[in-house]
Amino acid sequence: MARAPIWTSIADTLSAEIAQGHYRPGERLPTETALAARFGVNRHTVRHALSALVEAGTIRTRRGAGVFVTARPTDYPLGRRVRFHQNVTDSGRTPSRRLTLLDTRAADAKEAEALHLAPGAPVHVVEGLSLVDGQPVAAFRSVFDAARFPDFLVHMQDLQSITAALAACGLADYTRAQTRLTAKLAPPVLALALELPEGAPLLRSVAVNVDAGGRPVEYGTTWFAGDRVTLTVTPEGTA
Repeated sequence: MARAPIWTSIADTLSAEIAQGHYRPGERLPTETALAARFGVNRHTVRHALSALVEAGTIRTRRGAGVFVTARPTDYPLGRRVRFHQNVTDSGRTPSRRLTLLDTRAADAKEAEALHLAPGAPVHVVEGLSLVDGQPVAAFRSVFDAARFPDFLVHMQDLQSITAALAACGLADYTRAQTRLTAKLAPPVLALALELPEGAPLLRSVAVNVDAGGRPVEYGTTWFAGDRVTLTVTPEGTA
């Protein structure tokens, strides 16, 4: 009988060790050099084994950082109050955010309509990534009325939290008025940001948050990595 390639044995060994908890979700694996020394093979053979595990969804690569065990999907409730930090913390995971854009510009037609503004009115725009246990699970863009919240970006830079920044602007609470969900395929830029293959499944959420009087506060678009988040819809009035 023909002997199986050595890389398959390495992949099986690493897969078993991950399943047994030797490497936990979100934890980095040893480097290719270290694995090559451990198994007595060259780095090309190790790379082949790791590629098989990436294809199987067992591990993921992060450019410039290494190879990490894929985290289990995060349960993410969509109710009247959707707070990223609280949702992730409640699931026993560690949330973080990486801001990529803080800007003030003219509102486009959809933004102006959603926020009940005149076309071209100034809006604050926040873009970034939401991470769970260090793994990006979503990219987001949030848009706010700049005239109503003139100091929002200053507070956002300092506090790194939309809820906290709005509170600093005098808005203590807000709720979700509507959410639209659409299945999408990851284009190159989003795939790179979310560390996904191009064309991977995404779930796009477009939502409007309002204050207690029903006035629009935030127009947000979020692109969730389809295999990293389980979205659950909370019955009206329970969240």
